Amino acid sequence: MKGIILAGGLGSRLYPATRAVSKQLLTIYDKPMIFYPISTLMLAGIKEILIISTPTDISNFEKLLGSGDDLGVNFSYVTQQKPEGLAQAFIIGKEFIADQDVCLILGDNIFYGNGLTELLLDAKNNTLKKNEATIFGYYVDEPERYGVVEFDKNQKVLTISEKPKKPKSNYAIVGLYFYPNNVINEVQNVEKSERGEYEISSLNQLYLQNEKLKVEIMHRGFTWFDTGTHESMLEASNFIATIEKRQGLKVSCIEEIAYKKNFIDLTQYRKLIKFYKNSPYSNYLKKLI
Repeated sequence: MKGIILAGGLGSRLYPATRAVSKQLLTIYDKPMIFYPISTLMLAGIKEILIISTPTDISNFEKLLGSGDDLGVNFSYVTQQKPEGLAQAFIIGKEFIADQDVCLILGDNIFYGNGLTELLLDAKNNTLKKNEATIFGYYVDEPERYGVVEFDKNQKVLTISEKPKKPKSNYAIVGLYFYPNNVINEVQNVEKSERGEYEISSLNQLYLQNEKLKVEIMHRGFTWFDTGTHESMLEASNFIATIEKRQGLKVSCIEEIAYKKNFIDLTQYRKLIKFYKNSPYSNYLKKLI
């Protein structure tokens, strides 16, 4: 399975902070925002990752992440000339996906919780073995801001709707999606919405109609941040800071994940430690060995 991180857009809600830099390169507490979605894909065992961003920002992602060899992964990069909806990622990334299944994660989404790795692997296996798509629902107070899933009394999924004015439930669809390889064909059947976008909810509705969609609910033990505003970035940073200070363990440390999942060996890991010089981040990596 391959992974795609959609890290494009103008980030206009974060102006002026994002006038000169992509929001996914801004910091969430002690690391760039994009480290968090990268870590999610790595926890799912995904090593081939495509970064989609704007023509202006793509070179900065390449400068930050490089080829990925030092982490035991492979980063590819492609530009999105014009943002036209989340499902456009599968149009842009068609050649990258090739004959593989794919996981799409939004570059400003952060996930944390006990059992996250198991949840990701279950979703991955569901796609690999049953040829089904898996998306995730999360209970929120303002569902009209998101894609919303409607259930019947037996928790069977009835509809998927994009930012409805009158939501039929409080379960928002988070920015993490697992699809079988046929998504590159199914996305061709998605027509642009009134907003002029290829809506991910329309794609999910197609899988639902074909009875090939599983909605997994993230329970109270999981935390999800959609860090598209200054307030949500601050909330996420404070949350990460609290967790890391109390536990003494970093959240979404991609170097640690690479080492512990055996993407890299001890020699490669020591090179990463030296790269960060004598910084608190480097000191943390040292403590692991």
